[in-house]
Amino acid sequence: MPSALLKRFPQVRVLLVGDLLADHYLYGQTERISREAPVLIVRHEREELKLGGGANAAANARALGARVSAIGVIGRDDFGRQMSALFKASGITLRAVTTAVTETRTRVLAGGLSTTRQQMLRIDRGVVGPLPARVRASLAVQVLDAGRKADVVMVSDYGAGVLCDETRAALRAIAAEGVPVCVDSRFGLNDFAGLTVCKPNEPELAAFTGLPIRNDAELLAAGHAAQKRLQCEVLLVTRGRKGMTLFERGQKPLHLPVYGSEEAVDVTGAGDTVSATFALALGAGGRPFEAARLANIAGALVVQKQGTATVSRPELARELSR
Repeated sequence: MPSALLKRFPQVRVLLVGDLLADHYLYGQTERISREAPVLIVRHEREELKLGGGANAAANARALGARVSAIGVIGRDDFGRQMSALFKASGITLRAVTTAVTETRTRVLAGGLSTTRQQMLRIDRGVVGPLPARVRASLAVQVLDAGRKADVVMVSDYGAGVLCDETRAALRAIAAEGVPVCVDSRFGLNDFAGLTVCKPNEPELAAFTGLPIRNDAELLAAGHAAQKRLQCEVLLVTRGRKGMTLFERGQKPLHLPVYGSEEAVDVTGAGDTVSATFALALGAGGRPFEAARLANIAGALVVQKQGTATVSRPELARELSR
């Protein structure tokens, strides 16, 4: 039963390995067109920082009640200090290697008086190119050490360099020892062959396989091709308004229609919620189809929230009780 599985979440030890991004939001009110250039002038109102990328996946796992550790890179800057404070406040054990700059995504949201603020611009900053060799070596050592003590490992790859050759080798060693390793990679799915679970969305699956996905039959063909190429036990394909499809080795594919009838408010970070819920359910001893059903519900709940958000264990429990 999903509710019984949810009750075991607080006993699950989760390790998150990934790109720990700072999601920085600037809110303002639009005033007029600038005389300097054909752009809007925005009057600053407030700003906030949230755990983003892999950090948001860790925050989702923690909100669901798990015992969470996170390994990644944090800068020695103000955003890095704020991120460290957010990890501490969330109850997540941070095992970060420090660099000069925190990987940050600044979003400017603005609108007129008494209107909903909408995203106008996004500015990305951080390290360009591979991480230094000493950082990569240190990350790999920490991944091996912490991964062997975890019930499940979540991998969140946003292309910021933490998932390098060294850390991927450590993850394969952990998976070979029997610890489930669940991968969500936006940019390099091909580099994660041989791990337990891979979670692409539909466009990522099409790009990875080179196959068109215009209907369910083509989705099944692409899913089987990807699972064979990745040599993973489970492939979970998220499909937006079409729900998700689970490919489990030795089982028929399982289609899960989107949960609920409400339109999404904001899909930012929804994949992190799905990844965290699925991984926790596996770590708690659930079967892949049980994990997928819980993840499908959690994903439907989080897209009803604005911005980078999480779903708590009580929220998910209430939805299950319905």
